[in-house]
Amino acid sequence: MFTTSGEMFGHSIALALFLIAFIWAVYAYLGYPLALVLLRRIRRRPIEADAGHCPTVSVIITVHNGADRIRRKLENVLGQRYPVELREIVVADDCSDDGTDRIVREEYGACGVRLVRLEQRGGKEGAQREALHHIQGEIVVFTDVGTLLDQAGLCEIVRPFSDASVGCVSSIDRVANDDDGSSGEGLYVRYEMALRRLESEVGSIVGLSGSFFAVRRSICEDFSERDPSDFRSVLVAVRKGLRAVSWERAVGHYADIPAGQASRARRIRTILRGLTTLYRERRMLNPFRYGVFAWQLWSHKLGRWTVAFALLLALASSAFLAADSRMFQIALAIQLAGLAYAFLVLFRRRPPRGALGRAVRYLAEANLSALIAWTLFLRGKRVTEWKPTAR
Repeated sequence: MFTTSGEMFGHSIALALFLIAFIWAVYAYLGYPLALVLLRRIRRRPIEADAGHCPTVSVIITVHNGADRIRRKLENVLGQRYPVELREIVVADDCSDDGTDRIVREEYGACGVRLVRLEQRGGKEGAQREALHHIQGEIVVFTDVGTLLDQAGLCEIVRPFSDASVGCVSSIDRVANDDDGSSGEGLYVRYEMALRRLESEVGSIVGLSGSFFAVRRSICEDFSERDPSDFRSVLVAVRKGLRAVSWERAVGHYADIPAGQASRARRIRTILRGLTTLYRERRMLNPFRYGVFAWQLWSHKLGRWTVAFALLLALASSAFLAADSRMFQIALAIQLAGLAYAFLVLFRRRPPRGALGRAVRYLAEANLSALIAWTLFLRGKRVTEWKPTAR
């Protein structure tokens, strides 16, 4: 049987596409962390943190309809081991209609807690921006109503700011019900925290933990209600010649989100908002201007958000090559089996048992959410309204 030059060219293109797709998917999850490990050998930037550093701090707690959790959150923050005279607490209420504002005003006003309320929904960042007009602290700590801090949480989150190169500090996420959660979020969080540790050691992380992070007041000078503050703050810091770091002694505890429509909607919103922000700040993807940080943005953000396309491209190219290749028939069978298993654990009613099933379910949710988010982004859809996910 003769093979024409056109067929050979087609096979070469399909093989190249398969290799590119396979390498890209592996790089996004494994290659990038390995590259950071290697880079750390020649480029290590330790954080010069001073245990005695104690600046003035403004804690902004963002909430929308959090009447069932605001008391626990405020007791948690009021109980922090931080000098009271150096700390102020502001609740940024995004137009709650469940009595959250009344609880804050009537039960905690005497404790020094101030309420800043939006009378129309402005989104999470809209509420944060309004609260910024009412604070005095040198360091601004942002935290959500559903996240609890260790008693030394405030002391720890401000320590790295004694290093003049640090503009933002992220906490470490810890999922409270990791052992019995069904979404696999706890496994992913541990992976993400390890990745941030590596990024901190070579320079800067590319995203903060939105539930608990801190920034210098100067980072908030051009605060935008359109963009996620936990992502944009890092970009602003890097533009100012500063860096964002992850600090392992500052821990935020929150509950796992059960797998389902609510968790998928949250991921879609998160990715869509991230894509929108990165598009607006696309100049920061220029490695000639932003060096290692630009590479990190490409790898950590765009790399993760495009894995789904790489997997689809690998599947399509395998199907084309399988017509004449026993090896790609096997590769196609493996991919189809993996895809079937992913759909099984993703859409079955009962959550999977074991770490593998939960990890596959989480990754399947993440990549499906990315595909949907890209579709919405390319259609011009943008998200501004904040819809807190029940935890």
